[in-house]
Amino acid sequence: MVKRPRRLRGSENLRRMVRETRMDPHSLIYPMFVMEGQDKKEEIPSMEGQYRYTVDRMGECLQELLDAGVTSVMLFGIPKVKDEVGSQAYAEDGIVQRAVRYAKEHFPQIYVITDVCMCEYTSHGHCGVLCDHDVDNDETLKLLAKTAVSHAQAGADMVAPSDMMDGRVAAIREALDEAGFQKIPIMSYAVKYASAFYGPFRDAAGSAPSFGDRKTYQMDYHNSREGVKEAMLDEEEGADIIMVKPAMSYLDMIVKVKEMVDTPIAAYSVSGEYAMVKAAAKMGWVDEERILGEMAVAVYRAGADVYLTYYAKELARMMKEGKIG
Repeated sequence: MVKRPRRLRGSENLRRMVRETRMDPHSLIYPMFVMEGQDKKEEIPSMEGQYRYTVDRMGECLQELLDAGVTSVMLFGIPKVKDEVGSQAYAEDGIVQRAVRYAKEHFPQIYVITDVCMCEYTSHGHCGVLCDHDVDNDETLKLLAKTAVSHAQAGADMVAPSDMMDGRVAAIREALDEAGFQKIPIMSYAVKYASAFYGPFRDAAGSAPSFGDRKTYQMDYHNSREGVKEAMLDEEEGADIIMVKPAMSYLDMIVKVKEMVDTPIAAYSVSGEYAMVKAAAKMGWVDEERILGEMAVAVYRAGADVYLTYYAKELARMMKEGKIG
């Protein structure tokens, strides 16, 4: 036989030499929950090993991330008070704004990204302003833009709108530019499906809708061409990074979006993916480390450049030890 693929699998050094998919801890983003109060660190019941932190305790997590080699976080806020218009999302002293200031003051080496949405802040749990029982797209854009600017004013390095309103990237880009934040990038949750994989996150952030669902703005998971369209629209509106969410069951969308846009691609391994691995590992049914490594490699292999995951610390360690990457 002239062609023997096994020739390039003969040793660990050789396998690493010809490896097609390579990863780096700097491509990892850790999703982090911050809440009101003082001196609190609460484990999230549906996400074993994940916590909500008050601002004065979040330094513990940030230091652990840096020690592991993870340099980027995505902040999600849990306010004490919610109202119909989610006013704490864009308040100068809102929970995320205070968390950003703390992180930038005490951990300047951490790259801080903020989730821009309304669902954690509205009394009804939907991602925008309501008109009857539907989210008013264009009125919501005004508040999303206001929120993004408030995050930039607090010191955020990047903003990441996750609401799935039409035109929100353009609205945020215009507002940031007008406020003098032309250099702040936007990572758009462009291809975000209405997924059952988000269940534990809604427990973590207290953001479950009080009625109905989010299928009028998040995407139907039967559709792939629609996802490509969303990605291309957001790129045209000024998105600097395009995200696909969830990651594990949507690897095909990472591939398709990668082929169609020129921006870096991010993928979010969401709370349900994390919880399933944790639960199966706890029962002894799977090897947790091998599973999380395989999931991560699959996402990068599909074409992602950036990986948001609750396993960021573990993956960074595995990369350093040469177990993956």
